[in-house]
Amino acid sequence: MNLSITGKQLELTNPIKEYIEEAADSLSKYNLDIISLRVIVAADEKSAKRGFNVDFIINLAKKETVVIKQKDKDLYAAVDLAIDRAKKVLRRTHDKIITLKGKKDSTQSETNIIIDADEIIPMELELYKPLEIEEALEKLKDSGMQFYVFNDIDAKMRVIYKRSDNKFGLY
Repeated sequence: MNLSITGKQLELTNPIKEYIEEAADSLSKYNLDIISLRVIVAADEKSAKRGFNVDFIINLAKKETVVIKQKDKDLYAAVDLAIDRAKKVLRRTHDKIITLKGKKDSTQSETNIIIDADEIIPMELELYKPLEIEEALEKLKDSGMQFYVFNDIDAKMRVIYKRSDNKFGLY
């Protein structure tokens, strides 16, 4: 990880640099490829209020850049708050990578599926005119399906379904 610490309108002392370096080292525990970390510390003297701005710019490999801005009256508190926010972002990024949502399923291959023209069965489209509930019930009974979706007379989309006790339900 390439670490760069810059001070604007402020002279950085060795204790401040060491504190930021120690805090930045704690970000490596998430096993992410952090290419560079740029820390900008600036003194804020607007409207007679004295405080500090700390910006963390984290460049991750194969990911977007993470920018964290933090203000506080105490420099060390601003660094601590920025580090806490950075840890939270990196933890979320790490969790996305290791969860099933973030992983690519290794059992699926990226092959193209070829369908023969003989396998495609042409069907006539059924006109979706509004049905009465009794008509939809008859269609469900005749088809042997578990449920049937239809539009009723009031143009509401409804679902009629077969329950486990061989009765029918309606949404």
